Amino acid sequence: MLEPYRPPAWVESPYLRSLIAGGLAGTTVDLSLYPLDTLKTRLQSSAGFARAGGFRGIYAGVGSAVVGSAPGAALFFMTYDSTKRLLLEALVHMLAASLGEVAACAVRVPTEVVKQRAQASQHPSSLSALLHILRQRHERGLIGVWRGLYRGWGITIMREVPFTVIQFPLWEALKEWRRRKQGTSTISALEGGFFGSVAGAVAAGVTTPLDVLKTRMMLAAEKQKMLPLLESILRESGPRAFFAGIGPRVFWISAGGAIFLGSYQWASNLLGGTEGL
Repeated sequence: MLEPYRPPAWVESPYLRSLIAGGLAGTTVDLSLYPLDTLKTRLQSSAGFARAGGFRGIYAGVGSAVVGSAPGAALFFMTYDSTKRLLLEALVHMLAASLGEVAACAVRVPTEVVKQRAQASQHPSSLSALLHILRQRHERGLIGVWRGLYRGWGITIMREVPFTVIQFPLWEALKEWRRRKQGTSTISALEGGFFGSVAGAVAAGVTTPLDVLKTRMMLAAEKQKMLPLLESILRESGPRAFFAGIGPRVFWISAGGAIFLGSYQWASNLLGGTEGL
């Protein structure tokens, strides 16, 4: 008779488990749904979809996504799970997710800046976009490079925190509902993925206007303040501009939620994770 699977001793640490599972989840979702992310970025570009590249080169900038996905997601889940272990229930999930996003954005924002400039055909590749920013050191010094890499930090936090405050408590609530209904202490990766898809779709639709602002800010040739940019978009394109790309965004994040949280649930279960801890 086969013995039940036991995770190796080196993954007994819950912090290491979160790190590994989060890194795997981030890489899986970003690589599998990268073309949709590119189309969404081009739809939101002020240059227009066709001039930003249209359907050509939909993997432009993928190198930066590969580099940034695993550490960003790993930092998120390590912070999220660590905070959740210390506190309880919905408000805790909101706080844990918010702190996780702030930590993840240390990696995610520079990755997004480089990636979206390649996606919008401002540069032929991620490397070219990165080198363009790094060359600004000669004119603007290291502070200029830092500002270039972290362009849109504030609006990214403003987008990600509301997103996670909606997505993760909803995901946790759906999982808890399922556990109570089944009378079990854990759920399957398939169930975790399905609930992640539902929670992601809801959060994506609500936060699309913030995503449009973030994309415009990161693609701008010069640093722009949020309120003047907001007024400019309203004046030139009207309120509908804030929902540009909502279809690809909702579909991408819904599918991404299934892959990201499903693969995280699978890895966490495989490594001996316990729900609620």
